[in-house]
Amino acid sequence: MAETSKADGGRLTTHVLDTATGRPAKGLSIGLFHIDGQNRTHLKTVATNGDGRCDAPLLAGSDFRIGEYELVFAAGDYLRGQGIKLPEPAFLDIVPIRFGMAEARHYHVPLLISPYGYSTYRGS
Repeated sequence: MAETSKADGGRLTTHVLDTATGRPAKGLSIGLFHIDGQNRTHLKTVATNGDGRCDAPLLAGSDFRIGEYELVFAAGDYLRGQGIKLPEPAFLDIVPIRFGMAEARHYHVPLLISPYGYSTYRGS
C-alpha cells in the first residue's frame, strides 16, 4: 500500500501535445484518480487550455499527497472533436497513465498523443 502522508512541497502538473498536428491539445478532458490498493478514488476532472496545459496544478500544497495516482486522458473524444475519423472501436480512446509520487517534489506527467500512438515521461 502506498504512503499517503501530506507533503506540502509537492505538485502535479500535466500537458498534452497532439503529435499528429504538432500543436497543443486544447479541450482534452483529464480525470485524476488516487489509487490505494484496490481502491480508485476520483479526485477531479479538468480540461486542457489553449496551451495544452491545465490552468492550475492538478495537486499542490496541502492537496498533494505521496502515493499512487492515475491520469485518464479522453484522447478519443479529443481526436474526434478535431474532425479525425477513428475506427470503431478506436485504437486509442481512453489513455490511462498510472504512476507513483514518492517525494514532495514537482511531478510533471505529459502526454504526447496521436490516433495510433502515445508516449509519456516524467518531465520537469
